[in-house]
Formats: sequence, C-alpha cells, structure tokens
Amino acid sequence: MRRITRRTALAVTAGAVAAPAVGTATAAAADTTTATSQGRQAAPGLNPVLRTDLVTRVTPRNNWLVTAVVIQYSHRIDLRGGVIPPSAFQVKATVGGQTAARTVTRVYSNGDDRLIIELDPNDSNARAAGTDPLPLDRAYAVRQVEDVRTPGGELVLKAGPFAIRNDGVINPVVDDFAAGSFTDSAGFELDFRLYRPEGFVRNPRTRKQYPLVVTLHGGGEVADNNMTQLTSNRVAVTFAKPERQRRDAAFVLSPQIPLPRPMDGPDGTDWTDAKVQAALIELIDTFVSEHSRTVDTARLYLVGLSSGGRGIYSLLAKRPDVFAAALPTAGWGETAAMEKITHIPMWADHSVDDPVVPYREGRFGKPGTWTLMNALETAGARVTRGEWANDLPKAQFEARSRELLRQARAARSHVLFTSYTPGTTPVNPHLSWAQTYENDVVIDWLFEQAR
Repeated sequence: MRRITRRTALAVTAGAVAAPAVGTATAAAADTTTATSQGRQAAPGLNPVLRTDLVTRVTPRNNWLVTAVVIQYSHRIDLRGGVIPPSAFQVKATVGGQTAARTVTRVYSNGDDRLIIELDPNDSNARAAGTDPLPLDRAYAVRQVEDVRTPGGELVLKAGPFAIRNDGVINPVVDDFAAGSFTDSAGFELDFRLYRPEGFVRNPRTRKQYPLVVTLHGGGEVADNNMTQLTSNRVAVTFAKPERQRRDAAFVLSPQIPLPRPMDGPDGTDWTDAKVQAALIELIDTFVSEHSRTVDTARLYLVGLSSGGRGIYSLLAKRPDVFAAALPTAGWGETAAMEKITHIPMWADHSVDDPVVPYREGRFGKPGTWTLMNALETAGARVTRGEWANDLPKAQFEARSRELLRQARAARSHVLFTSYTPGTTPVNPHLSWAQTYENDVVIDWLFEQAR
C-alpha cells in the first residue's frame, strides 16, 4: 500500500497558501518515504478508502491550522483532465466540543490514488491548537455529496450517504523535530525539540560541521506540551523547512520553559529566571559538547521573540564569546548589558506601536529595543536603522531589508534595526515577527555570520 508521503504533505501545505496547477501539486511525491502512521480504513460504498489524514501548517501569525485533508483510495483516480468542484465534498470539524463546517476551497488529484481537499485557513474552526494541541484524531468528517466524473462523463468517484473520519494528523516539518528533555546539574528539567539536518541523519559519523540555531519562544508558549514552541509561531519551523535546509543545513534546538511559570527573574521574565537560564546554558553547552565533531562552534545563533528577545539580550551579555549572531524581535533588556555585546552581529526588529512590549519603554521598567539600540551606539557599535510597513508584500519587504543591509555594509555596521510603522503590523502590533522569519534576506544574513 502506498501511503501519504512527507513530500505530498509539504506540497499540500504550500498549496493551501498558493494552489499549484491541477494535477501538479504532488507529482513528485511517489518516490519519497511515508510520514504517516500505520493504519487502514474501509469506507462503505463504491469508493474504498485506505486512509484519511489531516495536514496542518504553522503560520507566521501565531496560528497552527488544519489546511487540508488527504484521502487515499484503494484505486487510482484518473480524472482525464477533469476538475473536481469544491462543492463535491463537505467537511465538518468537531473541535472543543463544537461541530461546524470547514470551507472547501479546492479538490484535486495528481492521477494516483490520493485526493487532496484544501480548506480555507481563515475558517474560525481551522486551528489545530489553543495553548495545547487540540485532539484531532477522528475530529474531521468528510462526505462526498456529488459524483465526480471525467469530462467525457465516466464515473470516477460516486457520491454516497456515508462520511469518513480522519485516521491521523500530518504536521509537515513539525514532525521532523525529535522530542527530548534535559535535566541540568541542579536537577531542573527543560523539554526541547531538536531538528537534525538530513546529512547528519544519513551519516551521524560525518565530519561535516553544521551551524546550531537556538530558538527562544515567547511568554505565551510556556507549557508542558513540548510542542507549542514549534507550532505557535513560525520560528523554529522556519529554520527546518526543506527549502531553508537546502540553503543552510543546520541543527535547530528549541527548548520550552515548563509550567508552573518560574518567573523568578529580576524583571519577571522566564528566560531570565535563574533556574531556566542556568539550564538553558547547560543544555546548549552539553549539546555542543556531545556533537563536537558536527556542530560548528563558530556558527551558533540565537533567535527569539518577545520574552525570547529579552532572553537573547540577557544570554548574550552572560556569554558574549559564544554566539555568532542573534535575531531578537520585540524584546527588551538592560542598557548596562549593551556594552558587553557591541561586537555581536544582530538584526533586531520591533513595531513602534507595540502595546505588550513597548518599543521604547519595554516591560518591568526595562528598556525596549529602540532604547537598547541607542545604548549599543553609545557603547561604540554602529547601528543601521530602517523603518517601513510590516504589511508590505514579501518582495517589497525583502527589498527594503536588502537596501538596509546594503547601507549597513557600506557603513561597516554589524547591527541592524528595523522598526515597523504604527498601524501596519497585522492582527496585533506585538506580533512584529510575522514577517521576520519569512524574510530570506534576514535569514541569509544570519547564516553568513561567524565568530
């Protein structure tokens, strides 16, 4: 039995944003290995179904969504150039005890035994998680309500009265992170997720060295699920997605702060909590030591948002000779620490109208990014600044970033600071990271840095 492949799931996930031409979305999938669990389901009627799986996607704006259903039949689906109308299938989701329809936007097959039903990511019941992942096994019911025929009228899939439910859930990229935990020398435990580059997986004894990206989540992702640090925002996932790994293969280490919230830090921030920070430092040191042959110690990077940005400023000041570069977004910190990190390349960004972590004042009496960048300049670093709208199309957004980088290089500046014009950060002005980790100019710059 051929199952739904990882490449199929990735293609479906991408298609949920910008749908490919009919019949092409999963054409390259047949030669890859499966990413689904074992299972078989016999649907009543004339369309025997082997398996039905949901496909999720981590989006830039604080959402983990169910974006498609993939049905695998026991026979090949040959539409002979035909198109399946979205009205041919009805999809209902039972989430949080409530059952409601999902909006079908597109249905297609690549001519093998799989049918892909794409769903509108803007549906109110599209989410795959609240704080914790939602229980999605068997949560979706799919019913075919119209016959599917070729342009010549030949019956391909017959409508019927029965609905099928999903066997499982495929989480592209997220499923590629191994789950682990680390207990430090003081007995404090941090859960983490780890992405290993494909070359290392194929040959763990390789002498090739890879960068290490350490991601620090925000305060909203403090939990005991070892998942939300991957799915709540596109931070860790950005560095593990196939197209980025092809350009910059790297380890991605994503720890999660546990509940109950420690909050013992001097400014009430979890990543500055003494127990959390000590465990984080020991986790990084231990990982690097255990992978001494394969981690490039000259290319350790810190990225993080909100309280993760606060953690970056604190950790860099504590370990100023460890990290090659950092991306702190919507963070805050202490001006006195800036004189210790003037040599570290950084690309910081922040929305001017951020109500959660104010752009100038920060939180808990500590300065925001604008004030920290001023302190860096006072301490001797050259800071190259730019401001533009945070809702620009990707091409324009990256063009502005590219111009800022050109200015920085001309000025021999290794600290860049992007401010986002008030009223332009979608959803909530605090979510200034919505385009940060989608920005190839910024991510390319990060991987160019080395100690």
